[in-house]
Amino acid sequence: MNSEVETPTPAEFPTNGRLLGVDYGTKRVGLAVSSPDQKFAGPLENYNRRTEPLDAKHFLQVVSENRIKALVVGLPVHLSGDEGQKAKESREFGQWLADLTGLPIRYWDERYTSARAEEALLEAGLSKKKRQARLDKLAAQFMLQAYLDAPDREKSPESM
Repeated sequence: MNSEVETPTPAEFPTNGRLLGVDYGTKRVGLAVSSPDQKFAGPLENYNRRTEPLDAKHFLQVVSENRIKALVVGLPVHLSGDEGQKAKESREFGQWLADLTGLPIRYWDERYTSARAEEALLEAGLSKKKRQARLDKLAAQFMLQAYLDAPDREKSPESM
């Protein structure tokens, strides 16, 4: 029997099937999901992070219940395009999520998504409490929709 562990090759990124959009935060993670044809994104939920085992259980359940085929994780890059500490944390979280679920992953520039989400919620006339309750999942939706609308989805942000 071969005692060497083979490293699995990364799965191809699917061009159909539901994608999970992830707006990473240290306390809360916004989630959005695409339509099966990958044309539209909708907000799914805000998840308040707990412990790693509870987080793992929750994300595995989300992936299973929504028949997710791949992950799109938002990268909070600076206006210059450079990545800072938050982008590093987002990449680490995304890799943890990809390893946990076994799904392929893409990272996508999420600049301005929170500001756009906040503006949309203000225009809707929601109270501060209601805006906070919806902000992260709406930011995840905007980021995922930007990915879906991109003419070149292969052009993901480069690592530092």
